[in-house]
Amino acid sequence: MSHPFAGRSWQFIFCLLAGSLSACAQQPSSYSPETQERIRQVENHLTGWVLINGSTGWTLEERMKFYHVHGLSIAVVKNFRIDYAKGYGWADSAEHRPVSPATLFQAGSISKSLNSVGVLKLAQSGKLDLYADINQYLKSWQFPYDSLARGKKISTANLLSHTAGLSVHGFPGYRRGDSIPTLPEVLDGKRPANTEAVRSQFAPSLKFQYSGGGTTISQLIVQDISGLPYAQYMGKEVLQPLGMTSSSYEQPPPARKKEQLATAYYNDGKEVIGKYHIYPEQAAAGLWTNPTDLSKYIIETQQSLEGKSAKVLDQKMTRLRLTPYVDSNAAFGAFILTKGNRKYFNHGGVDEGFVSIYYGSMEGGDGLVIMANTYSTAILDEIANSVAAVYGWEGFSMPQRRNIVPVGDSILASYVGNYEMNKDTFHVAKQGDALFIEDKDSHMKIYFISDSEGFIYEAENLMIQFSRDSRGKIDGMNLTRGSNRMRGIKLP
Repeated sequence: MSHPFAGRSWQFIFCLLAGSLSACAQQPSSYSPETQERIRQVENHLTGWVLINGSTGWTLEERMKFYHVHGLSIAVVKNFRIDYAKGYGWADSAEHRPVSPATLFQAGSISKSLNSVGVLKLAQSGKLDLYADINQYLKSWQFPYDSLARGKKISTANLLSHTAGLSVHGFPGYRRGDSIPTLPEVLDGKRPANTEAVRSQFAPSLKFQYSGGGTTISQLIVQDISGLPYAQYMGKEVLQPLGMTSSSYEQPPPARKKEQLATAYYNDGKEVIGKYHIYPEQAAAGLWTNPTDLSKYIIETQQSLEGKSAKVLDQKMTRLRLTPYVDSNAAFGAFILTKGNRKYFNHGGVDEGFVSIYYGSMEGGDGLVIMANTYSTAILDEIANSVAAVYGWEGFSMPQRRNIVPVGDSILASYVGNYEMNKDTFHVAKQGDALFIEDKDSHMKIYFISDSEGFIYEAENLMIQFSRDSRGKIDGMNLTRGSNRMRGIKLP
């Protein structure tokens, strides 16, 4: 009989005995005392859109437990260099594989950012006109224009900026062992594809409408122009030059990387069947990577913007890639956000059981990448707010401060019941000295700032106020977010 710890690392043994997510963090051994203090501060000051007076925020361990996050990986960029990269928790809980900075996660729609680099490399080399009709470059399939396009032709620039007027927001992927469709089958919505056909919903260049379907057309353009399988082209022309040597668009991922792959989990902590889904829509959702590799993409983009590097794209093409097209925020494969006095290029990602986000400052060389094997994105914002505060990203996060007041038991009890809003019914329940709003998908606590008014942490800027009729009986609740207001009627 083998020893239960046979073949295990000392780190696994320590994690198992400690029974702690923070104990399973990959401990930095070569960081300066200043960086280690920044890490400690980040790990202990997570905040959302509101900060309760007297509180300094949550710990990372607390929020990972709260959101049932098995594993998480972070990399922070400071002054055009990776300041630190660190993993927390489990890449696979059942196999007791801890997350390390090398652990690979599915990047979801962050795949679109690197895809745009690959597409613009074709434009930079003169093989693609970004503003020409996409059907000039599509050889294995042609886009079927109809009357909804109003005679206007879709360009690759439209595809990359989500301004082509196309359908299919995103893709659910396929279980391992399922039949995998070809790209033409995906684009035509033909079995075994599990999404509808990618078609016009309105004329191109009118407005923004997010379309992973459009990005998938750009994947086919890359293949048809280069004559290479998409993953091979992207590896050779983008990932390898950027130094993203651990990353790949191969779907499914190669067997040799099995021990590096994080397993996907749902919000309740249950494992995705087959450990992860397969995405033939590689450009839209198929990148396997980690925060360290994505930080290399951020740094190269920042240095290219300043004309200091051109590993894939030169300064002119990088500036074009990060210039909003038609829409005020949507550029080519990235969104341009203004926070405080700085602009950031950004993208988030969600695949089945995986979430991720990155930010890169347009000036100053700051950045952040977070990847996790969960299905809830809330923890990403909380970590980003903590990093921004610790690293002095002025104006990035400005949580609202609120005083919480105790509410009498009889008052709380009077709010309990069923409420109807827009023909939907939800329930207000009392548990101990707290009140919760419940429906089939959620269970959210109400934090009171007066006897009748409060907020829900998970719903940004949403305020709730219970109302009474002329007899003093609770008759409903008003929900307000800015100038928008909705009313829920309490049912008998």
